[in-house]
Amino acid sequence: MMKPFAIAGIQMRVSAIHSNVEMMKLKLDITMNLYPWIEMVVFSELCAYGPLTYTAQEIPGEFEQTMQSMAKKYGIWLLPGSIFEKCGDHIYNTATVINPQGEVVTRYRKMFPFYPYEVGVTPGSEYCVFEVPHVGKFGVSVCYDMWFPETIRTLAVMGAEVILHPTMTGTIDRDIELSIARAMATVNQCFFFDVNGLDTGGSGLSIVCGPDGRVLYQAGGNEEIIPIELDVERVERSRELGVLRLGQPLKSFRDHIGQFNIYQQGAKHPYLESLGPLIKPKRVDKLSQLRMQENELVEEPPTPVGYKGDHILEQK
Repeated sequence: MMKPFAIAGIQMRVSAIHSNVEMMKLKLDITMNLYPWIEMVVFSELCAYGPLTYTAQEIPGEFEQTMQSMAKKYGIWLLPGSIFEKCGDHIYNTATVINPQGEVVTRYRKMFPFYPYEVGVTPGSEYCVFEVPHVGKFGVSVCYDMWFPETIRTLAVMGAEVILHPTMTGTIDRDIELSIARAMATVNQCFFFDVNGLDTGGSGLSIVCGPDGRVLYQAGGNEEIIPIELDVERVERSRELGVLRLGQPLKSFRDHIGQFNIYQQGAKHPYLESLGPLIKPKRVDKLSQLRMQENELVEEPPTPVGYKGDHILEQK
């Protein structure tokens, strides 16, 4: 039985100087006017206010309320990218999921900030899976999270059939990320819906992959609306019968859980410890000096900057 579900990704320009919220609203209006059959809309990471932490605000707040109104207006599921969330002394990179009634269903705090570049951002600690009634389970992952396959695997083990993945990548590793997106879709036998921004919000090249790892669509480097109808039933078929009717990685993982010693509580990993501290790379002639000082190395607190983009912007 086919389970069709229509998602639109919005790949748009993101400014670090002024709010992008009004443009997000306009893009939503355009999307729903052109494609009234769309049931969910996903924006890119930090789309609303850009990559600088001084824009952090408390959640719930005005931005969420605005997006709740837009979701209710069109009767759609909405993941409006993420914003920096101020919570006490901490700042998180937080994505909100809103249902067609305009209600906040869940929130997700990015687990792997892009250290050592995403300065001053605290990692989240809880995975995020939610259900779209009569369709299936959806997981939320943000940008750098997918570089750690344990995160996407955990969402799959929790039952996620579609991974929504707002990202903000404008760096030269975007091509690598495209291969990771395909790999995550394949080994977890799920849809992977990756939405990148433009300008200070990324270099575009958003990608949508199916549960057999094949690319359903890859965007270019311009503003795009990406409307795609997914057949969620394909996930069930892949997980039951295998990737291209061959490997069945989720079943094999299930049958070998408990044999991965590196994940045991309290386990020591001498090799990983030998890699040294997590720091920004230095010039080659300074590396040997850094290695000699490794045990007493104290990093000066770096100035918060915009990250994962062509423009490195100091916080004012």
